[in-house]
Amino acid sequence: MPQRHSKNNNDLAFFTYDEKRKLGYGTQKERLGRDSIKPFDACCLCLKPFIDPMCCRKGHVYCKECILECLLAQKKDIQRKLAAHANQQKQDKEEEEEKLMLQKARELDAFDQQNHGALPQYNDKNYNRDKNGFHGANSVKATSYEEEALRTMKAFWLPSATPEAVIKVDAPSMSTICPEGKEKLKMKTLFPIYLTEDSNEEKKLTSLDKTYICPSCKVTLTNTLSLVALSSCGHVFCKKCAEKFMVVDKVCLVCNRVCKERTLVHLEKGGTGFAGHGDHLEAKDYKHLGSGSGLGLVRPAMKT
Repeated sequence: MPQRHSKNNNDLAFFTYDEKRKLGYGTQKERLGRDSIKPFDACCLCLKPFIDPMCCRKGHVYCKECILECLLAQKKDIQRKLAAHANQQKQDKEEEEEKLMLQKARELDAFDQQNHGALPQYNDKNYNRDKNGFHGANSVKATSYEEEALRTMKAFWLPSATPEAVIKVDAPSMSTICPEGKEKLKMKTLFPIYLTEDSNEEKKLTSLDKTYICPSCKVTLTNTLSLVALSSCGHVFCKKCAEKFMVVDKVCLVCNRVCKERTLVHLEKGGTGFAGHGDHLEAKDYKHLGSGSGLGLVRPAMKT
């Protein structure tokens, strides 16, 4: 008779660890497939094969039309925020001037009443007055702050007297931002890039999509390779060729234009909204057992 192990033990009043694992308990890891990763020749904004690609200094590639529309929309938004900020400053200045005028008018009115004896005088001997000049046993002299608060009091339970929250518009930043890297980006810092298309007739007949190669080693460019673009001329090479030839010779292998090490821009490997930007190609799901159901319920994944 074979010995009963814990993996085969199913007559307990609780789940064993192996039984929980079979139900989906714990961290489920899965390597992301090709469909979850943005191709290297796709725009970071429209996620389509780019047209007239433009690259920033951080290596993010966009369609020319997409990035120009994005920067133009950011500039319009900055102008709108500037107008709102200027309007709020003007309104605050007017309110402050109005408060000063009201304060001066109150001071003049109090001075005029004091000089002309406009304060009421009570001649009735039976009329009780306290030392502050107010009548009645329960009378209390209110301060100027309390008088102002009573006059402008708002009630949350009355729709007509509900106070409005003051929305303050801060001064916006005047610089446009890269939509992918979140760093400052100007239109003049963008440069066009040029990919070398594969001229092999067999690949053109078998594949509908365009394939690009490194002009130096003729290797097909994919997401698995690290790519480098020259900001001086825009030609794209694989990282090995760029470090082996151009860093040493200081000359582009295609157009013979002089290049320096600072002109080498490493193109970023992109991801979609599901796969984060970078080389992390593993998705995780944290699962726990539902109470009494025996099913694995997905819990939101936490950032690691």
